[in-house]
Amino acid sequence: MHDELIEQKSWWKKNWKWFLPVSMLILIVTAVLFSSGIGGITNNYAQAYSDEDLYQDALEQVKSNSKAIEVLGEIQPIDKLAILEGEVEYSNQNQSVSSSIRIVGSKARGRIDILANRVQGKWNYEKIKLRIKSPPQKKQSINIIPAE
Repeated sequence: MHDELIEQKSWWKKNWKWFLPVSMLILIVTAVLFSSGIGGITNNYAQAYSDEDLYQDALEQVKSNSKAIEVLGEIQPIDKLAILEGEVEYSNQNQSVSSSIRIVGSKARGRIDILANRVQGKWNYEKIKLRIKSPPQKKQSINIIPAE
């Protein structure tokens, strides 16, 4: 019987052929994401997610519109997922916002389009528009606060 020492290859020697290309691909994807402005988009959603007053006040405006209530029925509260599913763009150092979020009622579903400016810590709405999407026979737009 021979007692031979079997030398095993190191991890690097066994795996370098796939490790280098994968590492380079990860670096390239990361560089593309950072250079594309995805950080700004993420910042917009984080700001919208934490700014509940913007959406709650807009929802109250919709609830006070008789035509909106007639079409939507009883309106469900806006949840955090609705904000993340929507579109949002802050500008003017987070003092102006353009946003669109889903809204669900007992009779219909739609989206609320919002244009607002923050004045002394409170949101001043320039436009709130309700777009009914489903059911298709109720499809319409209702200007809650018309754009000037």
